[in-house]
Amino acid sequence: MNILKGINYRLGLFSVALVASGGLLAQSDTTFVATGNPIVKYKYTADPAAMVHNDKVYLYAGNDECPPGSEHYLINNWCVFSSPDLKTWTEHPVPLKAKDFSWAKGEAWASQVIERNGKFYWYVTVEHGTIPGKSIGVAVADSPIGPFVDARGSALITNNMTTEYTNIFWDDIDPTVFIDDDGQAYLYWGNTQCYYARLKENMIDLDGPIVAVELPRFTEAPWIHKRGDWYYLSYASEFPEKICYAMSRNITGPWEYKGILNEIAGNSNTNHQAIIEFKGDWYFVYHNGSINPHGGSFRRSTCIDRLYYNADGTIKRIQMTTEGVQ
Repeated sequence: MNILKGINYRLGLFSVALVASGGLLAQSDTTFVATGNPIVKYKYTADPAAMVHNDKVYLYAGNDECPPGSEHYLINNWCVFSSPDLKTWTEHPVPLKAKDFSWAKGEAWASQVIERNGKFYWYVTVEHGTIPGKSIGVAVADSPIGPFVDARGSALITNNMTTEYTNIFWDDIDPTVFIDDDGQAYLYWGNTQCYYARLKENMIDLDGPIVAVELPRFTEAPWIHKRGDWYYLSYASEFPEKICYAMSRNITGPWEYKGILNEIAGNSNTNHQAIIEFKGDWYFVYHNGSINPHGGSFRRSTCIDRLYYNADGTIKRIQMTTEGVQ
């Protein structure tokens, strides 16, 4: 084995080890070119959310770190990537960890970032330290890549706030936030039961009661987006999960169920989506288990494919591809 071959061999082993262990925490900017789906191949990235700001796409995802031979969720921090074209990406230093919330035990589950008045608010799912169950916190930053800090010093949503609807400890997960045309912000979230509540303009306090949303076969992962006069509420349905969606003329419903949007991945029991418009085209962001040879329910990877609408405003079923965005 000559020196060059030896270096390449060792680099290859290092790359395999990185993916197997969930990757290393990013300490500086790292730029790479996506070669099809998944877009990140050197670490596991789950529960993606995306935001467009100043002609860039910002991708936020949890870092799956479940070691080989184990089958459980192990997610301690979130990652952030940015791209001007959906091909060349930069991973930025880790902007937020679950334990950055002093009141939380850990577990960096699904999240979403949204901008308002020059501030960036990151709504996250974590395990509460003293109130049993999952909870939703809010972090804030002056930049979409952070660093982010706890905006409240306490949880925005805790499990004991929704016990009249369910008696499980994991129904307060998967937050998504949408700011309507009139400036009113709404928080949607839930597992088994979907909820929404209005947010105050400061984006860190509720501005009204928690309302239950009725959706057929709702499991988790709500995401709100708008196109024209239609509001779209997509969500993970049943288990293993596919993505379904509903439409409404109003942000608070009533919602009309429209069917399946994205089929079961086949190599991941969970599914989690974000829908964004970028430079005139629409995109569907999701995860699967494609870079783990044994499937990836606990070692997932983020993918992006195009999303298309029908003339009546309904969405065409997503075609999951290996090639990704061309």
